[in-house]
Amino acid sequence: MGLDMKTKKKICAEICTRYQKASKKEKALILDEHAETLGYNRDYLAHLLTNMGKARYVGVDRKPVKLVAKQPTKRQRKAKKDKQSGRPERYTPELVKVLTAIWKLFDFKCGKLLAPLMRSIMECLVTEFQIEDTIRELLMTISPATIDRKLKKTRQRFRIKGKCTTKPGSLLKNQIPIRVYFFGDEQKPGFFEADTVSHCGTTTAGEYCQTLTLTDVGSTWTELRALLNNAHRWAKEGIQDIHATLPFPMLGIDSDNGSEFINHQLLDWCVTENVKFTRARPYRKNDSCFVEQKNGDIVRRHAGYARFEGEAARDALATLYAFLNPLTNYFYPSIKLLAKEKLPSGRHKRIYEKEAKSPYQRLMDSPDVNEECKEELRQRKALLNPIELKYALNNARNNLLKLSQKESNIDLYTGSPEPLG
Repeated sequence: MGLDMKTKKKICAEICTRYQKASKKEKALILDEHAETLGYNRDYLAHLLTNMGKARYVGVDRKPVKLVAKQPTKRQRKAKKDKQSGRPERYTPELVKVLTAIWKLFDFKCGKLLAPLMRSIMECLVTEFQIEDTIRELLMTISPATIDRKLKKTRQRFRIKGKCTTKPGSLLKNQIPIRVYFFGDEQKPGFFEADTVSHCGTTTAGEYCQTLTLTDVGSTWTELRALLNNAHRWAKEGIQDIHATLPFPMLGIDSDNGSEFINHQLLDWCVTENVKFTRARPYRKNDSCFVEQKNGDIVRRHAGYARFEGEAARDALATLYAFLNPLTNYFYPSIKLLAKEKLPSGRHKRIYEKEAKSPYQRLMDSPDVNEECKEELRQRKALLNPIELKYALNNARNNLLKLSQKESNIDLYTGSPEPLG
């Protein structure tokens, strides 16, 4: 650790007199002796020692006035900055206004996710927000760090914690093997982690809606289904519906130990459909880390923490997920953890993808997905418009929040585009 500023000034004050009286060779020796110790550049140290303790006199009204250099005030620095004619500002307030509107439309994503999302749907954004060519070019090249920096003043962060309602299923545990992690050949698309999210509000009494979440380990493809309650039947039917509508085969399911999954209905269906069924260790959420992450980032972000019960709320959740699923899987990018590396210090270093990708892009890049599935994916994406889906999602979310059993202070999202002027 280097010297503090007070110590550096004290050392310079002690050697400045000797330096000013020394010859050229002696000055070079003094600089060699103290430059590295003080952490200063030789030229800067020479300038500092030459002028330290010296004063300049000028004549004002035939009287000598002593001038002493000091740090400029904050107001002086601002005035000087305003007068400078340096490089013009690249990211103008007009660009920031457009960027803020896009950021709000897509649920306040961070720069690493918003930048690739804007580049992939730029044509839709240009049509929707009437973006000029100059601003369009800047949005195509703006870096994630710059996005976060420009939106720093308007960013708001909220963290709300929900309740855990997982009840262990004691049956069939010996027949369902435990999975701690996915092997190399199981990292390919088709192996899903399953979990449910409870929309119980502040109490777990009575019956309430559930969300079934299935996340593909290889591509992060995520499917959501609304359930009326936690009965075995609804979880099985939700998985059946996902299996029937997936654009690629379902090879395996890994769930927690909740009774909605550990039952004869789901086990018999998996055996019939040749889907490998495994379970995580009890009280080990990291065994299901892929789907646990999506519970907060997708379900809670859009459905919130309010209580929903009854068929009307279930239908409203289903409508919400009808628009959210294609947005998440075809357009929204995410950053996937590739591996963990143990360092000599004992800590673990996480290695992530270099660039955020959507699940659709990962499936298209995967050699384990055949050409027939990729063609099906292309045809499905060609029918989607991300801007229209997002506005429909906002309207569906507003209708869902109106059905909450308890008033919430969450602001409703508008379903119409936000004016830029």
